[in-house]
Amino acid sequence: MAQNEGLALRYAARSDVGVRRESNEDSGYASARLLAVADGMGGHAGGEVASSLAVTTLAALDERLPVTGADLQDALRGVARDVNHALREMAEREPALRGMGTTFTAMLWDGAAFALAHVGDSRAYMLRDGALFQITHDHTLVQSLVDDGRITPEQAAEHPRRSMVLRVLEGTGDGELDLTLREARPGDRYLLCSDGLTAVVGPETLFNTLTDVGDPDEAARLLIDLANRGGGPDNITCVIADFGPYPASAERLVVGAATERRLTP
Repeated sequence: MAQNEGLALRYAARSDVGVRRESNEDSGYASARLLAVADGMGGHAGGEVASSLAVTTLAALDERLPVTGADLQDALRGVARDVNHALREMAEREPALRGMGTTFTAMLWDGAAFALAHVGDSRAYMLRDGALFQITHDHTLVQSLVDDGRITPEQAAEHPRRSMVLRVLEGTGDGELDLTLREARPGDRYLLCSDGLTAVVGPETLFNTLTDVGDPDEAARLLIDLANRGGGPDNITCVIADFGPYPASAERLVVGAATERRLTP
């Protein structure tokens, strides 16, 4: 696992189709150094293909590690570029898949440092010192209206176009990402999730669940259960990781659509 003087990640990943959807277009990934959630979109199974491509490409990076220091952001930028190219080539081969795309929220770790890459409306949160912080910024219409001061966050939660995403990986350009480099502290807990969770489960419930439930897998299971109890209108994917004095593990977890589709990026 990501190690720094005996510190490492312990992690879990779960994905669920939800109550109202017939198929799962989310994909998730968790390993010693990589965490990711991708929420696909597009008709004719395009969403499933897009999110699976994102996770498959990320898994290929896992095979090439180690990547260290300043290279962390470049490595995730390269993943986004490769996903975009693969989406474009696949859409050219299969016209029914044109218009597909995927959100992409990923962390690449090196000891206590990690690069965070983000595009779309999936999210990453950090639980630290008794407070929960959203560490990604939604690329949505309603978030842009909030940023401009035209509506309040409370109004955004009820806005009829709150699901309209302005930026995703969709086969154009090289993939425009928000990229940051951060430092973790022992005791930190991180949640990566699709909007199938956050559209239903509010910040207070997220905080309480992540604080009260120690085991990452049990916390992920409970969050998905809460989203489904709230109506489960969309697919729900949660990746939870704790940074601290945990034993190393070589386990790689793949969940959601990527478990059904083995795609070559």
